[in-house]
Amino acid sequence: MTDAATGPAIAAVTDWHRLAGTSVLLDGFHALKHAVRFGARIPVAVTTDRRATLDLAAELAPDVRDALDALLAEVPETTYTSLVPRAHPTGVAALAVRPARGANLEALARMPRGAPVVVLDDPRNLGNAGAVIRLAAGFGATGVVTTGTVDPWHPTVVRGGAGLHFATAVERLTVAELPPGPVFALDPEGEDIRGLKLPDDAVLAFGSERSGLSPALRARADRLVSLPMRPQVSSYNLATSVAMTLYHWSVTGNGTF
Repeated sequence: MTDAATGPAIAAVTDWHRLAGTSVLLDGFHALKHAVRFGARIPVAVTTDRRATLDLAAELAPDVRDALDALLAEVPETTYTSLVPRAHPTGVAALAVRPARGANLEALARMPRGAPVVVLDDPRNLGNAGAVIRLAAGFGATGVVTTGTVDPWHPTVVRGGAGLHFATAVERLTVAELPPGPVFALDPEGEDIRGLKLPDDAVLAFGSERSGLSPALRARADRLVSLPMRPQVSSYNLATSVAMTLYHWSVTGNGTF
């Protein structure tokens, strides 16, 4: 595209500036694809190359190609880079409406549940938090809850989650506000997970990358659970621990995975 902005591009940029402060940034083609696929409300989406983006959709996600055709406005590359904190290789970005907190809290509290809730206790690494949300969505978890100061809808977390925040319930709560269900907290001193069956209504809690479980979460736990680990290996990456635990649930619980 040339540097001369078209009418649709000007309208898209105007909408972007009006909505950016209150919307969820979808950074890249895959984030936009997943958000569309899981029903996000997207008032504005831009690309530096509309034809290339629609061709990519036809190849990788034909189910959302028509929706993207209706959404995307082509803007000059200089305009695109002025809208986003960090340019994505696909040259695609969009703004989405954050799901209502009340609806997420209702989904998290609903019992009986068919899949666990994942709790990240005071996580520090935004990319790790995003990777966990992506994992949870892939396993069909009911939701992901964070405690502490990190906003799970921070743009870096959403980028790490590839837009899959819209496929599960994602909220920040205190330990006292955790959803109902037995709390299985991951801890090196816990029971070996291989001898346990994790119920579908479990609340699976993981400590921070640096300091582990907080005293409040440890006190709230019904059982402490450990993952198998070779001696002298100190820990797993947070997302790896969540993946191992959700996989164990999927093969020992009553879920469909």
